[in-house]
Amino acid sequence: MLELKNATVVYSESAAGPGGTAQEMSGSLSARTKAIDVTALSVKEGESIALIGGNGAGKTTLLLAIAGVVELSGGTVEVEGIALTKKTVNEIRKRIGMVFQNPDDQLFMPLVSDDIAFGCRNLGMPADLTAVQTDEILAKLNISHLRSRSSLRLSAGEKRMAAIATVLVMKPSLLMFDEPTAFLDHRARRALIGILKKLDHTKIVATHDLAFAAEVCSRVIILKDGRIAADGKLNLLYDKVTMQNCGLEVLNGG
Repeated sequence: MLELKNATVVYSESAAGPGGTAQEMSGSLSARTKAIDVTALSVKEGESIALIGGNGAGKTTLLLAIAGVVELSGGTVEVEGIALTKKTVNEIRKRIGMVFQNPDDQLFMPLVSDDIAFGCRNLGMPADLTAVQTDEILAKLNISHLRSRSSLRLSAGEKRMAAIATVLVMKPSLLMFDEPTAFLDHRARRALIGILKKLDHTKIVATHDLAFAAEVCSRVIILKDGRIAADGKLNLLYDKVTMQNCGLEVLNGG
């Protein structure tokens, strides 16, 4: 379903700051930072993966690279057998739904129903089919009562569900979440766990919330300095040596 091989994202910076020389800007070792360096990553259809790591480990950058938002410096990404290129990026994005950390990045229309319908309308979907799919997603996430509300008047939990709805309505094969429990209180977090457990999509969840990861995922990938430091089952979350080597606290109960 998803394959990465020798995938790198390299940021060039001036070692001497904004006034650095042309040589420094063009790629001396001191002026280049590998944000992502993934030799191999394979995700099977239906898997639910927790992507964890400390601040700056590369979690968000990896998600954005898979979606073609951040350009690879080298290597390949394939989604359902389609290699990510400038020519195929739009096709790839039809197969990927990404829910950003801040719901306000995805909610910008006057009403929640408009936000959900936006993607369908943007693709030229007939109005009647757009309405049907919008209704289906609202019902599936138990947020039909939010249909005529402005996102400006929603709670953090309601915004999160609305943002997920804007992605699900496009019927992606792969769902990617960036810190989905951010800003949520206990009740909204529990509601989110319930929804994610019901979704049979392939899922990659970047999160610092290890207890949440243990409830909604079955596989753990730990990033450190842009590289995969560990990849395995949920027991990784309780492995003190592995977690501490990656600068992480072990999950309570381990």
